[in-house]
Amino acid sequence: MSRRVPRSRVTHDRWLVSYADFITLLFGLFVVLFAFAKADQKKQAQVTKSIDNAFRSFGIFPNLNPQPSTGLISASGNDKAAVPVEVVMGESILSAAMVKEDLDRIRRELEQALSGQVANHSVSISMGRDGLVISLREAGFFASGSATPSPATLATLREIAASLGHSPYDLRIEGHTDTVPIHTTEFESNWELSAARATRMARLFLELKALPPDRISAAGYAEFHPIATNETAEGRAENRRVDLVVLPRTKIDLSVPAVSRAAGVWRKITEER
Repeated sequence: MSRRVPRSRVTHDRWLVSYADFITLLFGLFVVLFAFAKADQKKQAQVTKSIDNAFRSFGIFPNLNPQPSTGLISASGNDKAAVPVEVVMGESILSAAMVKEDLDRIRRELEQALSGQVANHSVSISMGRDGLVISLREAGFFASGSATPSPATLATLREIAASLGHSPYDLRIEGHTDTVPIHTTEFESNWELSAARATRMARLFLELKALPPDRISAAGYAEFHPIATNETAEGRAENRRVDLVVLPRTKIDLSVPAVSRAAGVWRKITEER
């Protein structure tokens, strides 16, 4: 006698179990994302407040009262005109932008005060990777093979020192030469000459008492950091220089495009206020 094998009951609703699991996981994902978004806003507000307190203590932008950052800043108070502030690893680009804008302000002031020296190419002022670079050409400040600035340049150096004395930044003084070897009773090589010029300039700034000693440093680079070719007389003349590099105390790469974009936005904010 044959035995009847019972048939298993087939249901068409089993997909609901997988669908419910998927919806539950998706809901959990959005809850986590929402929590991260709220945490980021809180961190941005804390960063903005810290930046504001730091710059107020330095006397920079004393009249500003920025609102806690939500990832957007507006140049006109209109939400539709809001511009995103880029945030990298919890550190706001805005702080670098504020520094860059302040260094740009110092650059504009010095270019106006030293317009004559800039016009005759004895002084050039530009924004470098590390900070503001005030380049003093040898032809305008030193006799060939000498580390002592000529007396006629003291007024220019006092102008620079007075401008930098009102800022919170460090000053690195760099001596540079061309590739032509030097060997005198005072200097045996370009290393000694470049270092002596930087050190002598540092001592002069200390004597003017415009900057505290802990903000000044000096370095000699000889011919190894040229800004022009050493194959021509004109290029060698450009390489013989002393650079005054105005440095933020926190290492910031001012060449990052996001910093320049944020600096432009910050400039609009300060102008509106």
